[in-house]
Amino acid sequence: MAAAPRLDGRVALITGASRGIGAAVARRFAAEGARPVLAARSVGGLEEVDDEIRAASNGARSATLVEIDLADAGAADRLAAAISERFGRLDILVANAGMLGTLGPMHQIDPKEWNRVLAVNLGANFRLIRAFDPILRAVEAGRAVFVGSGAARGGHPYWGSYAVSKAGLETMALSWAAETARTRLRVNVVDPGGTRTAMRAAAYPGEDPETLKPPDALGDIFVELAAADCTRHGEIVRAY
Repeated sequence: MAAAPRLDGRVALITGASRGIGAAVARRFAAEGARPVLAARSVGGLEEVDDEIRAASNGARSATLVEIDLADAGAADRLAAAISERFGRLDILVANAGMLGTLGPMHQIDPKEWNRVLAVNLGANFRLIRAFDPILRAVEAGRAVFVGSGAARGGHPYWGSYAVSKAGLETMALSWAAETARTRLRVNVVDPGGTRTAMRAAAYPGEDPETLKPPDALGDIFVELAAADCTRHGEIVRAY
């Protein structure tokens, strides 16, 4: 007998869902019975992910698609209002959206580019926390999962704004976890390690992608942290 879907009926917002880890999480969550809300800066990639979800379920499941620039200061509040109006709740937040930015010596990075990376990788996630904190606390088993990076820890030359933004993101997520320790909300971070994504390819152009795990290999970790019976809280869960 097949195992029961672990996320059956749970509403899940996944940012940066048009490709890579976000798309893999969306597909897996849908297979586990979730009602995925997929957000990205362009709806084109989201439509492909939705087509995959429909095909895998013989049309029984589909996703809600949201084209949105989360670096826009008001985007998170508008998204929270739209989800509340349509579904009446949100059970799971997967904060995956991010950008690599310029790799090189920090003294050569344009300040505008530096600020843009921090606005997407850190500022936008702060606004997601601010907008969705009361919504996730209100449900029986709210779950938030942030996608971190090994670049957040230790000195990584030439990673500049990306490393700084991911370090800030992980610290922010763990601070939120500490704030919500006595609630039903569970907040964790996934460090995906060496995963085969377009961002990884851009950062390591000489790396053989066949030596890396595919994004779908992370599915079990995200399902565990998103499930109603998850007890982990305030952890950086390393996928390697």
